[in-house]
Amino acid sequence: MSYEIDPNLTLGAVSLSVADLNHSLDYYQQAIGLELQERVGDTASLGVGGATLLRLHHQPGAQLVRRSAGLYHFALRVPTRRDLACVIHHFADVKVSIDGAADHLVSEALYLSDPDGHGIEIYRDRPRDRWYDADGRFQMGTIQLDFHGIINELEGQDPVWQGLPTGTDMGHIHLQVADIAAAEDFYAGTLGMGVMAGMPSASFVSAGGYHHHVGMNTWAGVGLPPAPAEAARLLSYELRFSTPDSLAAAVDRIQLAAIPVTEVGGAWELDDPSGNHIRLLLN
Repeated sequence: MSYEIDPNLTLGAVSLSVADLNHSLDYYQQAIGLELQERVGDTASLGVGGATLLRLHHQPGAQLVRRSAGLYHFALRVPTRRDLACVIHHFADVKVSIDGAADHLVSEALYLSDPDGHGIEIYRDRPRDRWYDADGRFQMGTIQLDFHGIINELEGQDPVWQGLPTGTDMGHIHLQVADIAAAEDFYAGTLGMGVMAGMPSASFVSAGGYHHHVGMNTWAGVGLPPAPAEAARLLSYELRFSTPDSLAAAVDRIQLAAIPVTEVGGAWELDDPSGNHIRLLLN
């Protein structure tokens, strides 16, 4: 029987370096709607309802290096379509610019970039039973987003913006990787995620049949190196396990594959084949 990762796996906090922490905090609180949970020196944590979703690390002079492995975007998932409508209404009200929007059949999504150029997605999922066609085949694609239909969820009301709603979580992360085959071998072969969809230049993998917890692409080029230390970049992201046994099983798989992994403060830390740093820990 082949190994499968914890089906109740979730994404935890994403950590980023930013050039101006004060500017980034203003953006993530006022524009995006995250709550400042803690600030200690040059590091700040933000989230929703007590859950930490983002950690920002002040790195003066940091600039994004686009042709490198690292973050493509992190994805904040709101609970309902009406919640997504409230986000759109807020963005229009305070003139937050977005980079794009799409209906992916499994979800409806907005795309934007923070002051350092880090990619952000805000999305809502369709019910899981609508991810499949009449023949039971999984469907994920890209079509035009129905803004009008989403805004109609507000039923003509003018909602008061109070930030992202309780229940917002880190739905997935999308990475730029050096090589799709090597990334799939690690995430699916070693970690035991399922490949939900793919093409020569991208792959989408998950636990428990979710549409994807980790996306990966080579759209910026094949064989890209990790971002240099002085860049505004992804520092780490978290995979959170539901039980001690499922976490231990994943660590065993990593060690059997002779991939360096180190226990640091209750989390197990390692790099994927493209140098993206991962923290494995209990939920």
